Amino acid sequence: MAQGSGSRSGRRPLVADKRYAKTGGRGPAKKPAKKTAGKPKSGFFNLFGRKSRPKPKASTQAQAQMKGRRPAKKSAKRAPRKPRGLLGRFVSTVLAPFRWLLRLIWGFTWRVGMICLALVALAVGYQYVNLPEVSALLDGRARGSVTMLDRDGAVFAWRGDQFGGVVTADTVSPHLKNAIVATEDKRFYRHFGISPRGVASAVRINLSEGRGPLSGHGGSTITQQTAKLLCLGRVYDASEWESEAAYEKDCRQGALWRKATEAIYAMAMETKYSKDEILSIYMNRAYMGGGAYGAEAAAQRYFGKSAISLRAAEGAMLAGLLTAPSSLAPTNNLKRSQDRAATVLRLMQEQGYLSAAETQAEQNNPAGLSPAAAARAGGYFADWVMDSVPDYFGAQTTEDVVIRTTMDQRLQKAAEEALSYVFENKVREGSKAQAAIVVMSADGAVRAMVGGRATRVSGVFNRATQAKRQTGSAFKPFVYATALELGYSPLDKVLDAEYCLNVPGSGEWCPKNYTRKYYGEITLTQALRDSLNVPAVKMSEAVGRDLVRRVASDFGIDNAMAEGPALALGASESTLLEMSGAYAGILNGGSSVTPYGVSELRMVRDDAPLLGRSGGMGERVIRTEAAQQLVWMMEKVISEGTGRRAQIPGWQAAGKSGTTQAARDAWFIGFTADYVAGVWMGYDDNTPLSGVTGGGLPAEIWQETMVRVHEGLTPKPLPMLAPKPLAPPVEPRAQRQERRRPGRELGRTIDGVLRGIFGGN
Repeated sequence: MAQGSGSRSGRRPLVADKRYAKTGGRGPAKKPAKKTAGKPKSGFFNLFGRKSRPKPKASTQAQAQMKGRRPAKKSAKRAPRKPRGLLGRFVSTVLAPFRWLLRLIWGFTWRVGMICLALVALAVGYQYVNLPEVSALLDGRARGSVTMLDRDGAVFAWRGDQFGGVVTADTVSPHLKNAIVATEDKRFYRHFGISPRGVASAVRINLSEGRGPLSGHGGSTITQQTAKLLCLGRVYDASEWESEAAYEKDCRQGALWRKATEAIYAMAMETKYSKDEILSIYMNRAYMGGGAYGAEAAAQRYFGKSAISLRAAEGAMLAGLLTAPSSLAPTNNLKRSQDRAATVLRLMQEQGYLSAAETQAEQNNPAGLSPAAAARAGGYFADWVMDSVPDYFGAQTTEDVVIRTTMDQRLQKAAEEALSYVFENKVREGSKAQAAIVVMSADGAVRAMVGGRATRVSGVFNRATQAKRQTGSAFKPFVYATALELGYSPLDKVLDAEYCLNVPGSGEWCPKNYTRKYYGEITLTQALRDSLNVPAVKMSEAVGRDLVRRVASDFGIDNAMAEGPALALGASESTLLEMSGAYAGILNGGSSVTPYGVSELRMVRDDAPLLGRSGGMGERVIRTEAAQQLVWMMEKVISEGTGRRAQIPGWQAAGKSGTTQAARDAWFIGFTADYVAGVWMGYDDNTPLSGVTGGGLPAEIWQETMVRVHEGLTPKPLPMLAPKPLAPPVEPRAQRQERRRPGRELGRTIDGVLRGIFGGN
């Protein structure tokens, strides 16, 4: 048995063993089942059935012989198991006829997918080849910036597109970097340029808020936002777009095709640049409100410090601006910006950038504005300066420009506070009346300007420079300046009585005094002091209207002036800036003045200025003696006449009020030895003022302004010259003889006595 057994294990299999299965007898074996019958199901078709176990590999003949035994008998393949369960059998039965269709769809889908992937790869490669170096993408402003300095060299205003300088992800404060990532794209360092999870989340939020799937939240990554800032590599071309605004609108469009293009560009950027390089481009090009482009410009604009020095609350505030830079800018609404920063700080804590204690400490000490940003001083002044410089150095500049101006921030604050004080305390609540103030030196250097009741604004209507209004009695000093230049004396007399003129084309015109009374024979000084109309018209007619117009024009009132006799009563129009400049000419001794606000203009990278002073004193208009006598007359207006409300304790001041017909405009313009100030008050729609004259509220605004302006200064006397007393009138000879007769008779008697004593012929 042992031998037989051994022979069986060692013999070679017979041919018959191959042809017939060993089933216990001769004859053909059962035909084996098809190979596919026992193949386990997979994928979709086996979801509801029981999975078959994988068939173990059978040993080969050689392996069996090596082991010293017969190869194992191949067992017949079992038929596939039927899906268990009612649902499984139902699905298998229903889908069986459609398997061919599903196979067809799958085959088509994966082939199309491969083609799309190839096209995307080609598009990404094309963009990759055309991407420039990182350094060329850091400053993408279409315009340059204008930084304005006050007379002491301190920054007070910014215009244009501010760019503080290049920053990188390595040089900025880590708090700013972390805040941007936490707010804009928390998976920034893990995705490949696009974030399917972010897009899906954005779609879900949009649908939950009742918007379209692509409306509102876009789910864009920082890389995609950078691609949009770069306008997919397209630069502004004036021949292709109507304006820069149209170019920017085209760059910001959110169509589906545009989104797909941005995704391709973003993937190319991810291939070309490192993550920190992409973040650096984003931090340098993103608009952060207030005209600031980039993190450095925003840090300087709002906090007066470099982006490298920002603490967590400040970095969070800047990062919070990225969603809505204009509305969230702290210069527009500091509280709203601080609330947004608090939310960003919470996101930084949730993502592990800050501890709970650090977050609480920063929220308890929110970021605030720098003194210059908080003051927002001189918005009207800055707008006026921008209008006064050439466009290629101002609104249309492509370079970074620094303008040193004549503005004094202390005086600017004084004017703003004075205007607010009067309107809060002396004007009825709800009044829509407006006012404007200009303060300047005698040479025309403008030190302060307020163009309306809203003081911390820019880009709005400036009533100090743009509103041309009738001047009223504020024009009368130029009538008397003409008379004094021709040799009249302030003490010369004029008859204030009913007076009529025949005006060609209009008929008879009879000027009336404001009081409707006449005062008889008065001096020119009294006529100006009490702002009487009839004497002013008489003097204008006496010296000649053409000469009055010429003197006023030479002093700087550069507008078409009235042709008729109403010229003397201020029927012409002018701006507050022009009128204040004309009064400065009276103060400085009779020389013309061109009001100016620019002292020096230069490029940021240059030391030498390109432009110097833009105005100042010009040619002489009237004699110094005449100007000083006019100052003496105008001093009486404030000390004794219609301008008493403008008196400044301890200071000599001169000025003139003005009220136009129907009280549509009220003026007060005057000066001390140091400064000229002008005030206008009225309604933008020419509604008459109720109970207001130039010697009323405008004089009070002027007084409040000048008191604040002169705080801490030593009083100086006005440059005025009192007129010499007039010689007594020459009497006729007959009167002189009659006056001398008694003396002559006495003399003759004495002569007779002396001759009798001493003798004579």
